[in-house]
Amino acid sequence: VQLQASGGGLVQAGGSLRLSCAASGLRLRPYNIAWFRQAPGKEREGVSCIDSRDGSTNYADSAKGRFTISRDNAKNTMYLQMNSLKPEDPAVYYCAVDNLVGVRCSTNYYEYDYWGQGTQVTVSS
Repeated sequence: VQLQASGGGLVQAGGSLRLSCAASGLRLRPYNIAWFRQAPGKEREGVSCIDSRDGSTNYADSAKGRFTISRDNAKNTMYLQMNSLKPEDPAVYYCAVDNLVGVRCSTNYYEYDYWGQGTQVTVSS
């Protein structure tokens, strides 16, 4: 299983980025998927997840109203659209897949089994 994250970069505060995560070796559709981020010196933080049972989504308070998680089953790719980026958003962003089927999606990192390599997001003020 490989998750290839991309789309990070440098953006001005208030700008937008769309992160992508292409999966190979498994189909995303049956599994809960999530985005996490980790800034230097901080713990890995759950940003958002999609519950595979009904497509519902959960967001960290820091992401609500600004970020949107989605999945394209045909492309076997997940996305994180990030708008209104703030100076506190810079981090390495990771995509992840939980290979336990039929449970509510979580933003706890220890519940995820497959991880992308991370993509750096930098926000200039």
